[in-house]
This record gives sequence, C-alpha cells and structure tokens, in this order.
Amino acid sequence: MATKSFDKAKRNKADEFYTQWADIEKEIEAYLEFNPNLFRDKTILCPCDDPYESNFFKYFALNFNNFGLKKLIATCYIGSPIANTSENAKTTKTAYKIIIVKVADCNVDGVADFTDIKWLLSNNVNVLTRLEGDGDFRSEEIKDLRDEVDFVITNPPFSLFREFMAWITEAQKQFLVICNMNAITYKEIFPLIKDNRMWMGLGFGRSFKGFIVPKSYPLNGSEARIDEHGNRIVSTNNTIWLTNIDHGQRHKPLQLMTMEQNLKSSKHKEIREKQNYDKYDNYDAIEVPFTDAIPSDYDGAMGVPISFLHKYCPEQFDIIKFRKGNDDKDLSIDGRCPYFRILIKNKAMGDGVKNGQTN
Repeated sequence: MATKSFDKAKRNKADEFYTQWADIEKEIEAYLEFNPNLFRDKTILCPCDDPYESNFFKYFALNFNNFGLKKLIATCYIGSPIANTSENAKTTKTAYKIIIVKVADCNVDGVADFTDIKWLLSNNVNVLTRLEGDGDFRSEEIKDLRDEVDFVITNPPFSLFREFMAWITEAQKQFLVICNMNAITYKEIFPLIKDNRMWMGLGFGRSFKGFIVPKSYPLNGSEARIDEHGNRIVSTNNTIWLTNIDHGQRHKPLQLMTMEQNLKSSKHKEIREKQNYDKYDNYDAIEVPFTDAIPSDYDGAMGVPISFLHKYCPEQFDIIKFRKGNDDKDLSIDGRCPYFRILIKNKAMGDGVKNGQTN
C-alpha cells in the first residue's frame, strides 16, 4: 500500500499529501550549494500551500532573510482536509493568499523567527487576504500571481499533475515540484526531459521521510506511522522531485565499468551469467536492466530503466527516445517487453574521465 500511495491518490483524487520540513530543507540546500544566490532578489510562489500548515511556506518564510528573497507568496484551496484547520484560520470555507515582502523581528526579541511569522499571520491584515475564488491554480487570479514570480515551488495535486505542469511550463517559470516517478513517462513530460528542459532533483524514492495525510487517510503499509506530533505519515518508494533548477549532482558522470568488466564481475547475477548483453527485437540497442551495469565502452544505443534519470549526466549521455522501437511498439526481447526503458547513447568514447570509466 505504501509504495502505491501516489497512484491511489491520483485514482481517488485524494491529493492531500503534505511534505515534511526535512525533505524540503534537504532538497533546497543542494541547489543553494550549487548556487548560493539562487533566490536572491527573487519571488517564490507556493500555489497549493495553506500558510498555516504548509512546510513549503514555513521553510521559505523562516529563511526569507537568509535567502535574500524579494517576495514570498502562498495560496490555498477551499475545503482541504488539512488546510484551514489551524485555530488561527478564519473559516474552513475560505481560500486566501499570503504575501510577504519582509520578515522582521515583530515581537522585538532580537531574532526574526517563527514567532514573528505567526504574528504576521494573526495580526497583519495586509499580509493575509482572502482570494476572490476557490484558490484553484487554474483560476485567473492565481495565474496572475504565477506570472509575476520567478519560482514556483510546491507539492501539487497528484490528480492534476499534467495540468499543473502545463500551467508552469506555459509561463516558462523555474520550478521545483514533487511527483510520482511514473510522471516522467508522460507524453507531456518526457520530451522536456529529453530536450534537457527539465530533470530530476536530488530526493528520490525512500530518501523521502514520508508525507503528512489527513486523519481520514488509512495508515496501511509497513512504513505508515503516527509521528511524535500526532501527524499521520505515509511513505512511498516512487516519489521524486522534478525541476528545471540546476544542481551539481546532475553534472557528475556515472562511474562505470567496461562491458567486459560487467560480464565478469557485475554485482548483478543476471549480468554475470550472460555471454553478452541482450538485444532488442525491434531496435538496434542492447538491454541494460540496471543503471550501474551500463558499459562505459559501448558506442551504440542502450535501453536503461527510468531510474537512470536520477543519475543522468547530460554531458555524459544523450537521450534518444522513450520506450518504443522502430515499429512504434514497445521495446521487446524475444517477444517480451521490459518495464519502461529509456534509450540512451554515450556521448564520447575513449575519454575515461569524461565517461566516468573505472579501472
């Protein structure tokens, strides 16, 4: 159950998966390590984020001064099972926005912290205001907010992910969002990955600490739990960050063995027992079922699992196409189709450093 939570949420339109602070902090720090001035004088929109509850809003509000932000905007929907539950919320049937242009030491205790942010939420009517509509990101008032910002960062509704990504890309904004790993197979998403217009972030699978869900959500699965604060937590192993914000990890080439080395000493029994790599029936490429079994010295096309994208270095490999062979049917080996494969090719041969070849 836990491994399929995103899929079930999409089917049932149960979109209330709230991200934990630790996962947000870990991801953002990686981008700031690559570019310390990433957010300086920039505006961030969190368009699916109740400011009383969302850790995205809380994280950026608390770090507003450290990051040198120009403005932080958060908006929420009407009727969320988690949103609008704070004792500070005015009504459960109100969508509202918060716009912060300064985080000051409101209570004059010598530091700008959560106490000051809570004060802003409770006492400053110019900061927190009602929306005219229901807070849907597709509404004109949220679109207007989107158009004025530099970054869109959030955990969007799973059931509306395709629409949400179209909403971001049409505005040509930088973004960082959470999604199901299978989203990279969508026809609206994969071409953008192939063209190096978006890529996977750092957080991946079980590196996520789990998501906060409403009290009505069942706690099935071995990793579901209630934390020390009483939050109901479910975990998945198919969660990723998707982004077009650069980070250093994606420029690190994979360290790989040659084909001969793999066939002799790969940690995967399926590779060691073969005389050679399998070839597809309907495309001139070899089947590589594990990312760490990609041969560094093969100069032809290779079919790799979609998890390869978490290690994809655009300076090392070209992405050719996704899933289909020359006959526009799924790639197959002796009539059997392996699960989603990405066809790639090594960009340069003979340069051990550039190819990440190990000795």
